[in-house]
Amino acid sequence: MYALIETGGKQYRVEENQVLTVEKLDVSEGDTITFDKVLLVNNNGEINVGTPLVANAKVTAKIVKHGRGKKIIVFKYKPKKNYKRKKGHRQPFTQVQIEQIQFS
Repeated sequence: MYALIETGGKQYRVEENQVLTVEKLDVSEGDTITFDKVLLVNNNGEINVGTPLVANAKVTAKIVKHGRGKKIIVFKYKPKKNYKRKKGHRQPFTQVQIEQIQFS
């Protein structure tokens, strides 16, 4: 059984006991979160597609940890104008473990 959920403006294919890295969620570590935006559920070959969401479907997950991703360098440069800007960025993330996919 798997499902497609939406969180942080992105869509993810999730299965039970899967560890997933998503955009930062405002929930403490160790807490449980429920994703209500379920777009598709595959239940043993029976596919249910939402319009736009599947009714009576929820995905429950546990927050494993919060963190920040690898640093990327943003460098702006304009030739012959003596213009250079160097900036770094680390994107915050949340790791979640999918506990249960509920569909009735």
